Amino acid sequence: MNIQKHTLSNGLRLVHFQDTSTQMVAMNIIYNVGARDEHPDHTGFAHLFEHLMFGGSVNIPDYDEPLQLAGGENNAWTNNDITNYYLTIPKQNVEIGFWLESDRMLSLAFDEKSLEVQRGVVMEEFKQRCLNQPYGDVGHIQHEMAYKVHPYRWPTIGKELSHIAQATMEEVKDFFYRFYAPNNAILAVTGNIDFEEAVALTEKWFGPIPRRDVQVRNLPQEPVQTEQRRLTVERNVPLDSLFMSFHISDRLSPDYHAFDMLSDILSNGRSGRLKQRLVQEKRIFSGIDAYISGSLDAGLFYIVGKPVSGISLEQAEEAVWNELNLLHQELIETQELDKVKNKFESTWIFGNTSYLNIATNLAWFELITRAEDMLHEVDKYRAITAEQLQRVATETFIPENSCILYYKHETN
Repeated sequence: MNIQKHTLSNGLRLVHFQDTSTQMVAMNIIYNVGARDEHPDHTGFAHLFEHLMFGGSVNIPDYDEPLQLAGGENNAWTNNDITNYYLTIPKQNVEIGFWLESDRMLSLAFDEKSLEVQRGVVMEEFKQRCLNQPYGDVGHIQHEMAYKVHPYRWPTIGKELSHIAQATMEEVKDFFYRFYAPNNAILAVTGNIDFEEAVALTEKWFGPIPRRDVQVRNLPQEPVQTEQRRLTVERNVPLDSLFMSFHISDRLSPDYHAFDMLSDILSNGRSGRLKQRLVQEKRIFSGIDAYISGSLDAGLFYIVGKPVSGISLEQAEEAVWNELNLLHQELIETQELDKVKNKFESTWIFGNTSYLNIATNLAWFELITRAEDMLHEVDKYRAITAEQLQRVATETFIPENSCILYYKHETN
């Protein structure tokens, strides 16, 4: 893969890969801002901006219409670490994409009507996802249990509905100019466009945007958890559920890929240990899953399951601990390890046949290390040993590193 780069004088980094097998071009912009950059009393702003960025920019009142008329599509997403915007457009209309993205990086319209519209959308999303949906507050509860000082203690959607409801235009402008800057962004361009044209268009449309004073991130580090944290809540839900979480490493740790692999060993597909043994064989759970947060700073390893009728949450939890303890005691056999590695490799290779996925990965890896490192992800998984997995499991899956949430059906 021929990855090429160019950095503008204002700090914007361009990463490029040409793919002539398509007639389309993808543009992916990562802004290095997420929920972890919010003030504890003003949360949900990164997610609000995901919506505001489509509400009109300084010279373009409607983002979607020109793109759709040019045959393009777009979307965005936010998490605790980043805000990600992407579009695809036919190669003959590619300059429209550069025009649209550069104008909203330059400045939003900051229109009161747009703020009210998008505020309403975000508030309704909060209500639907967190207040009016079974198990909707689990994310809030688990974040608050696991994190005491780090800003991961609130989810991306925000800690409280009132934080968005009370957001002022001055606060919105301040957030934009602190984080939405060329020197705080990475632009990946892939598809049927050569490097010279990508550089020329990036310089033309993004070059005049001034650098901004982006403060160096200085987040409080979460202290090591030294005792188990437990909580039981009752809600109007159909089934009791078990939620377990464990502190794990940050994204750049040598053990990160081992944690990801352990989650696959436990629950990836029907042959995952938890699914095979606790769902199919012992019928303790009707469904169970294991996954990691994937966050840049120290994250969490989650295990989530719904016990079958007649099985208590205590019995269900004990069954999970038994499986985790096996990872302490026994080395994972080569056949099981290779199966998980092969599945990851095929998924990774297949995913990167898409020019849009390549754009997203190029931008992400350029942010966390360098774009070329995406070429070595398979090698990192291949290098993981059974001994490393045993060590990581033994250090991590212990009571004093766990947060246990019993989420019970409300009894009248």
